[in-house]
Parts: sequence; C-alpha cells; structure tokens
Amino acid sequence: MRKILLAAALLAAAPLSAVAAEGLSYTYVEGGWTQLQLDRNGAPSKPKLDGGYIRGSFAIAEQVHVFGAYSTVSKTTTYDLGAYDVRVKQELKQPELGIGYHMPMSDRVDFTTDIAWLRINNEAKYEADGFDTERFKEHTNAARATLGVRGKPSPRTEAWLKAGYIDGSDMDGTWTGTLGGQVNFTPTWGLVGEVQAYDEVTQYSVGVRASF
Repeated sequence: MRKILLAAALLAAAPLSAVAAEGLSYTYVEGGWTQLQLDRNGAPSKPKLDGGYIRGSFAIAEQVHVFGAYSTVSKTTTYDLGAYDVRVKQELKQPELGIGYHMPMSDRVDFTTDIAWLRINNEAKYEADGFDTERFKEHTNAARATLGVRGKPSPRTEAWLKAGYIDGSDMDGTWTGTLGGQVNFTPTWGLVGEVQAYDEVTQYSVGVRASF
C-alpha cells in the first residue's frame, strides 16, 4: 500500500508540461508471433501454444495513452487409441484494453503505470472419426495494474520493465512481470521482443512495430 501511495504522490507532483523521454513514442502499432507456455504445477509436460498477436497504443495527451491488444494461440495433439485417433485442439484468445500514464525520470527514461481489462477465452475441441465433435469453453475477465520504467539505452534501442498484479473472476490474484525491448531500423520501424509471466503462464512475443 505504501508503494501505491508513493507512486500516487509522484504522479501528483509531476509537472503538467512534461512530455515523453527523448525518442520514446506512445503512439504505435505492432504485430507478430507469440507463444504461450503453461507450467502445470511443476509437471514435466509444459504445453506450448503458438499463434499471433496485434497491439496498438495511442497518445491522447502529453502524458496519457490508451492501448489495446489481441492474441490467439492454439495447439493440436493427436492421441492414438488403437481403433481410432482422437484430436484435441486447445485454443486461447485474449483481448485487452487499457489506459496508461508516463512521466520523465531523465532525458532517456520514463516512469510508466497502467491499468487494463483483459479477457481470457479458453476453448478445447475433441474430434474422433465416427463421433460427434465436442467443445468445452470457459472464460475469465481480469484486471491488471502495473508500474515500471521505459527507456532508450542507445539511439536505436529501447527497453522496458514492468511489475504488477492481476486478478480475475475465475483466477486467484497473482503478481505479473514484463520485460521487453526494441531495436529500431528506422525512426518508424523496429523489431520488438517481450516476455510476460504470471502464475503458471509465460508468454513470449516477437514482432514488428511502427511508431508515429
């Protein structure tokens, strides 16, 4: 709680005329490949679901931006039961919407904070020759809040680190962490990579970003 109050005090003390650290843009679009790795309570099997994602951010004020994202990953496994094969497809879809705030800590580093709503849609489909297809669906609505830093180690590189808390309707509250970076080819285009972890989930993403 004291950390939250300290963060609030810092935000209140920030000058209204402050802008983003030099070279950091909060208006961009990106997309690419993503992989979700599930750690089932330390079990030897760690399923990996692959797919794609899109993400965007738009600065609505000097220190405020809104953002959204959508990712979908899936994995199909076939089991040989002798007389017939069973195909199991697991698919996870996750939309996200949020709002963020930033203020400069130096010429190259920003303090960042954001809150977001996200929905985790989980669907499993079972298929076998000669049998009807069965589907099982569940979803979780969750809220996430984070604090972090974002900066430019060099003119063509960028890095960010965030830590926060996520809680939802069908999940226990848990801490979450995000580490990411970007290498710019031009002032507009860059290659981005990110790792996000919470509970028993680790998500890896690699994509291309266009900043404006």
